[in-house]
Amino acid sequence: MAIKRKVRRKLDKRTQRLSVRRSNRQLYRMIQVMSIIGTLVIANVLFTMVTKTHIWSQENVLNSKISSSIVDTEVEAKRGTIYDRNHQVIAQEVDAWTIVAYLDESVVDENGDPDYVEDAEKTAEKLCKVLPDAKESNVEKILEKAMDQGLSQTELGTGTKRLDEETMEKVKDLDLPGIDFIETTNRYYPTTPYSGTMVGFAAYDEDEQKIVGKMGLEQTMNDILAGEDGHVQYQQTVDGSILPGTTTVYKEAVDGDNVVLTLDSSLQSVVEKAMEETIENNRATSAWAVVMEVETGKILAWASYPTYDQNEHKEIPSYTDAVSSMVYEPGSVMKPFTYATAIDTGTFPYNTMYRAGSFEYGYDAANNKINRVSGVATGYPTIYDAQGNDYGTLTFEDGLALSSNVGICELLANYMNYDSLGKYLDRFGFFQETGIPYISEQTGTKNIDVPMDYLRTGFGQSSSITVLQLMQAYSAIFNDGVMVRPYVVDSIEDAKTGEVKKQYSTKAKGTPISKETANKVTEMMKHVLDEGMSGERFAIDGVSMVAKTGTGEIYNVEQGKYDTVNYTSSVMAAAPAEDPKIMVYWGMIGPNYEAYSAKQFQDIMRAALIAYGVSSETKESDKTQAEEKWETYAMPNLVNHSVSYAGSKTENWKCQMVYIGGGSTILRQYPQAGSTISSQDRVFLLTDGNAITMPDMTGWTRKDITAFWELTGIQIQTDGYGVVTSQSVEPETPISTDTAISVTME
Repeated sequence: MAIKRKVRRKLDKRTQRLSVRRSNRQLYRMIQVMSIIGTLVIANVLFTMVTKTHIWSQENVLNSKISSSIVDTEVEAKRGTIYDRNHQVIAQEVDAWTIVAYLDESVVDENGDPDYVEDAEKTAEKLCKVLPDAKESNVEKILEKAMDQGLSQTELGTGTKRLDEETMEKVKDLDLPGIDFIETTNRYYPTTPYSGTMVGFAAYDEDEQKIVGKMGLEQTMNDILAGEDGHVQYQQTVDGSILPGTTTVYKEAVDGDNVVLTLDSSLQSVVEKAMEETIENNRATSAWAVVMEVETGKILAWASYPTYDQNEHKEIPSYTDAVSSMVYEPGSVMKPFTYATAIDTGTFPYNTMYRAGSFEYGYDAANNKINRVSGVATGYPTIYDAQGNDYGTLTFEDGLALSSNVGICELLANYMNYDSLGKYLDRFGFFQETGIPYISEQTGTKNIDVPMDYLRTGFGQSSSITVLQLMQAYSAIFNDGVMVRPYVVDSIEDAKTGEVKKQYSTKAKGTPISKETANKVTEMMKHVLDEGMSGERFAIDGVSMVAKTGTGEIYNVEQGKYDTVNYTSSVMAAAPAEDPKIMVYWGMIGPNYEAYSAKQFQDIMRAALIAYGVSSETKESDKTQAEEKWETYAMPNLVNHSVSYAGSKTENWKCQMVYIGGGSTILRQYPQAGSTISSQDRVFLLTDGNAITMPDMTGWTRKDITAFWELTGIQIQTDGYGVVTSQSVEPETPISTDTAISVTME
């Protein structure tokens, strides 16, 4: 063992000697390199001192064009591109040019002629003839001030920076002495407006001295898109030329990442056009539309109006995005969530009738119970069905299709537990952020502490939400109870390699209701589009949809009351009805909440189905009909008037008149006087004749059957939903209260 240790010690000493020799050689080489560099620097200095010539550029150092200043500057990284889901460009960086004026009298052109600005006034005048955003007096002042300060060059301010190629060429054609360009970059949006408030825009920031996101995703994703600037140092001449061999790169610029969105540009184009029409045709103050995949949460289109030109962004009418940042009382589009709560808690009264029209109520604080009353002063304001409609006696299923406020009040007061609504609204994600990546959100307010607000929240008033929350919540109804988070950023990619650095995907937010509940609510929503129901105008021939409409009041904070002129009007729909894949929410705020056309919504839905890959066949005649103006009428009082009088009052109406009894004087009518009715509605008039015959009920809705039932007292059994396709008693057959009548609806 002693011998082995001795050998090992000898080897260790030998290794140490070799290591020392190696270190000495490395040190010697470093000294050689430093000596060479030092020699070159000294030689450069001696060469310049003796020859008066710069060793790299071969310029005479006594030449007045050579500037002694060293430029130490940042190199701007290229901003990342924003793409749609098909990698079509939404926003990109492009070449641009900034005007620079040379003022040093030593600057000459290639022919030796003076190439500097001599006359500030004339130069400013000529420039501003081709620069619409530049002000002549400002340009002139900048030039004169720079001349007075003895500057060799200057930029010319607003309207002369980051010009596109066409404008640059116009300036170049002026051939003005001393006017040249610095090549730079600008942010460009090939198709604008393109979801102006959501995508936003980026522009040059004077403080940051670079392009910076100012709004929307351009702002919230600025660090990702901007990259990291580099750092260089160089020497330049008075005419801006960089002396060769003087540039030192201290830090390389790292370009920003690209962002791929879930949006579909073809669909977005249709939505933008529809939004523009919505604003113009309805004198709306704002409008919105969102298209989302039901099962994934991918948003295929997103628009908020009014909007702006993202390339100019001079006038931005609103910085509030109606989809994510606007809080509002949505109206009746909230009713399916009240129905879903009743069904999921086992309290929904199937095939049960209630009296619509108006709801008077009181509150029993001891039992935490709302009680419906009649003719008793309670201090609580009466709740009415929209526009004063009185639908008579309805089933709760029909109450949803007709959008009855009273039906909601009946459910909340007489069937559901008082605290169920608030709990389920929370489960649906209302009054809280959805968590959608990179989008700024508001949350709204849950306002259900007093009986009036509790009831009104059930039909979409008193409490406020966002459109984005509504999209997320409806995904649960259309998606077998599974609620998914909306998202619009699909991925982040490396700009050079195309490698996906971060991928976003579907995120389930829970199951606020069971699959069975979701399917039952969806089944009920199919009939909102039936003839005579609240969503009839939105139906598209050849496309099976489920839907819910909404008209909401707007609280005016300044006036301290609800607006009596402007309302929200909207529709939430999904298709195909049998297995929803695409959902569309279209809406607006304005005074035309009754007679507006459904064309814009229909255009979006058709385009959405095409974008998703579901074809939509629509007859040309139906397209024409959809474009016709929807008409509404105020129902007059026809009771105790003659049939001929009624005919004269309704002569130009597009409604279908149903006279019952064969008499000459009208005893009862439906709808009641003062009600608002729409094109293609049926008007029922009971006369003083005794010969009641069976009408042809083909195409009748439940609303129509109920009206006939109430006026005549003749009961009719129904089977199915939709419109009447067959009846057990032939038309024109005499009938009475003893006649057994049944109809089939599909």
